[in-house]
Order: sequence, then C-alpha cells, then structure tokens
Amino acid sequence: MHYDFTTLPNGLRVISEAMPSLRSIAIGCWIDTGTRDEVPSEHGASHFLEHLLFKGSEKLSAREISEILDSIGAESNAFTSKEATCYWTRLLDQDLETGFDVLSEMIQRPAFRQNEIDAERNVVIEEINMNEDDPNDVAFENFTTSLFADHPLEAPVLGTKESILGMSRDDIHGYWNRRYGAGSMVIAAAGSVDHEALVATVAERFGDWSGDGVDHEAAEAAVKSNVKVTRRDTEQAHIVLGGKGLKRSDERRWAFEILNHVMGSGMSSRLFREVREERGLAYAIYAFRLAYGDAGAWGVYVGTTPSQIDTAMTVILGELDKVVADGITKAELDRAKGSMRGGLALSLEDANSRMIRLGRDELAGMPHLSVDERLKKLDDITLEDVQSAANDLYTSERVIGATGPFDATDLKQYVEI
Repeated sequence: MHYDFTTLPNGLRVISEAMPSLRSIAIGCWIDTGTRDEVPSEHGASHFLEHLLFKGSEKLSAREISEILDSIGAESNAFTSKEATCYWTRLLDQDLETGFDVLSEMIQRPAFRQNEIDAERNVVIEEINMNEDDPNDVAFENFTTSLFADHPLEAPVLGTKESILGMSRDDIHGYWNRRYGAGSMVIAAAGSVDHEALVATVAERFGDWSGDGVDHEAAEAAVKSNVKVTRRDTEQAHIVLGGKGLKRSDERRWAFEILNHVMGSGMSSRLFREVREERGLAYAIYAFRLAYGDAGAWGVYVGTTPSQIDTAMTVILGELDKVVADGITKAELDRAKGSMRGGLALSLEDANSRMIRLGRDELAGMPHLSVDERLKKLDDITLEDVQSAANDLYTSERVIGATGPFDATDLKQYVEI
C-alpha cells in the first residue's frame, strides 16, 4: 500500500492514495469527534451538526451548496459514528477545487441560522421516530446502551427527542467550536489524485484555520449481565445477544475476525447453518463485532417467531459453548481465511472504500497496513488463537437487547453464565 502524508503547519493532516486508472476522486473530511464526546445536554450534537453544516455558511446557502455539487455531478453526504464524523464527496478530478470550495465553507464557517436549526431539528426528530419504528434498530440500541451503560459509548448517535428539542443554538455552536478545528481534522483522498496538488488545494482553503487536537474520555467497559426489552406486539422477536469485545488496537482482533466469520458471517457459518438451514428457526441470523478506541463488543442477532425463542437461543448458546470447548476445525480456519482474503481485496477496489480506510485509520491512530500486511496477519492465526479468543470473549458477562411481545424476565436465563 502506497500513500502520501502531509501535516500542515496548523496541524491539519492530509493523506492520499493515488489510483491512476480512475478519473474520479473520493474526498473525506474526518472530524475527530462523535457521540462519545458529548455531555448529556449535547447528546446527538455530533449528528445534529452533520445535518446543519449542509445548511450552509454566510456565503453559501443550502440551495447553493446542492446546486454547485449537482452542476459537477458530484456525490456528497456525511455520516456520524460514536467516535468520528465524516463529510465526503466523490467527483471528477478536474473538479477538485470546486469540491473543496464547498467543503471548506461548510466546515469552517457554518451559519447556524436559527430558522434552519429549528427546521432541521424537526428532521432529526423524524429520523429518531423512524428508528424507533424499526424493531431491529430498537433491539440494537437496547443492546449497545445496556452493554456500555455508564460508559462514554452509551449514548445513541441520534441523541434523544428530549436532548434534540432542548439543544439551543449556543449549545450547538459551542460544541462545534470545542470539537472542530484544524488539529482535530484529517482530510483523506483516493483516486485520480496528485498529493502535492491536493496539499496545495487544502492549504489554500484550510491553512488559516486554527484549533488544537482534541481528547476523548477513555474508560474500560464494565459489562454487567443485563436484559433490556422494548415490549411490542411484533410478529418476530428481535434479539441481540453479546458481551464485552476487544478494543480497536488489540492484536487479538485478527483471531476475533476469523472467529466472528466462522460463527456468523455468510451462508457456511455455524449459526446460519444450525439456526436457519438445519432447523428453519430464523430468516436472519448473524454474528458481528464492534471495536472502539477503549472498548468493544461481540454479538449475535436473530429474528425469530416468539414461540421459538427458547429453541433458537438454546442452539445459539450451544454453538458458543461448543467453540469454547473444542475450537474450530482446520477446514473452517482455511475457509474463513480464503473468504476474508477475497472480501478484503474486493472492498478496496473503489476509491470511496480506500478513502474511508485511510481517514478512519489515521484519525484513530491505527497503522496503515497494505493488503499483503493484513493478509499476513490473518494467515498467521492458528486454531489455538481462535479458540483462545472464543474463551476470552464468549465466557464473559452477557447482555441482551430485544424487541417483541415479551418482557425482560422472559430472556434473563440466556445471559446467565
């Protein structure tokens, strides 16, 4: 993997990877702030800001921003996570400067007009309403808020209706002023990009911006067995079972990736085969992992008829116990490595994926590994490494988040070790 990296005098970092066969460039302006950095009165501020910055600056209105980007055929959007916010655009290489004209105005000089804040506040409330109507989303939110209870990662990315309705212009401006600055931003680009030209373009538009780097409140996640259920008369029970995982930099993550793949990633995985293929207990069943700077999680999602909960959960817990006791087979290890090898290569074939990897890793302080270096990490994993990861993770305290026509007491037995 070849990339170029420059730090401007004001602390802003610029990282890029050239893909000469393309005519397009994917650009991401990554801000080192997310839900975990909000105080209670600001819950949802990172995501709210993501909306508001597209409303424009004193120089550009929301309509002008969209018209400029439409006129060059650019794709543009943003996303917020618990740890970062990214504003991105994908455009032709010849339109690089136009794209940065828009991004620099949005990020450095947001207008925060009161009428637009009030209008967008309603949009965010509707987004919260939409998520609350989705039983799958509710189950996952119940899981994460229970798993990370009393931890900086606990708060939902969207915030709550109460926090969004209570947030004033001063609150929003104060959060932007505290968390947004040259020292807290990484600009990542991939595609038909010349690094020196990119740095010159960024320096011209962001070179006078000030602001130091920002800190995060880091803490161990003290996971306690818990069940959180939102009772609804749904046709399916949506259940997320999991526990404490690995933080982002933990070297055991390579073994954990293989374990997660064998257990619940794809149609040949153990959980898919046993729960869906062999017994027909669910349409959707999969394993997942979450990794943050100071904490992580493992989890299994299943959607099943309420009358089949006991059977489905017994099978899932049985598979978890089995891999702790016996590990995985050599055939499973080889198949997982082969699948992940192909998936890794395919995920890096477009500029946007490469930009995201560059920006995310740089912001998080992770090494920029090439495909070959990543594959070497996976190839070095042994059967013993995978079983050790299973023992470390699957035998710890468990949490359930769920939605369906039942109560927390009906699921309590499944978190008991």
